[in-house]
Amino acid sequence: MKIKNILSHILLISLSIFALFPFLWLISTSLKGGGENIFAYPPRFIPTDFTFENYIGVWGKVDFIRYFINSFVVAVATVVLNLIFSSMAAYPLARMEFKGKKILFFAILATIMIPFQAIMLPIYLIILKLNLTDTAGIVNGYLGLILPFAVNAFGIFLMRQAFLTIPRELEEAAVVDGCNAFQIFTKVLLPMVKPTLAILAIFTFIGSWSEFLWPSIVLTDEKMFTLPVGINNLQGLFSSNWRYIAAGSIISLFPIIVFFLSLQRYFVSGENEGAVKG
Repeated sequence: MKIKNILSHILLISLSIFALFPFLWLISTSLKGGGENIFAYPPRFIPTDFTFENYIGVWGKVDFIRYFINSFVVAVATVVLNLIFSSMAAYPLARMEFKGKKILFFAILATIMIPFQAIMLPIYLIILKLNLTDTAGIVNGYLGLILPFAVNAFGIFLMRQAFLTIPRELEEAAVVDGCNAFQIFTKVLLPMVKPTLAILAIFTFIGSWSEFLWPSIVLTDEKMFTLPVGINNLQGLFSSNWRYIAAGSIISLFPIIVFFLSLQRYFVSGENEGAVKG
């Protein structure tokens, strides 16, 4: 057993190092000065010309504050709408009985197999028809970025599975106490699935914060650019400052880390509850 555990740990550590390699290379590149070749072979992870100038210089190259604000507004709004709509859609699928429930659920689930690139064109035409572009104003520009991702099949599936784990006796007790369906949903069920809500919030925030394709298509005004699109501006037509791009990419990761750490306690509480019930 000890040999098996040692081999398992070696395998896991090796896989972790392999997964962290791009991130470590990004940090290394962002800390290298202009006199060091970032494409040298064999590659050097520890910079010989160590500097923080890339982090300082990138702030002067692009309007990072504005890009941060745009990304923050879009990401937070997308998270809030996903939590609301996914929970409301999952509640009847998990706790109510009606004709065609299974067909509806499987139809929603089937949309997971459709990549966003396949439906991007019709969504873009709808956005144009509704005038939800940055040419119509800041609010319309934000709505054009948020609404296509306001709810998704994965969120509905995740919340449905969470609701199914809650005993029906709690629901029946709430009915005896005079609660209606909406009160049961908001005061009984939602507080009990906080860990799942935290998971959905983190996945949604990461997806929205790092989304590049859709904003790059919809946005035309540089003042409305989100962070990934803004960082892409550092790449020139004939040359690119990869040190600045690496530094900007590292800076853009901090909000994701902060958001994850702020919701980490819900993961811990969920694990503890499961241990007690088990």
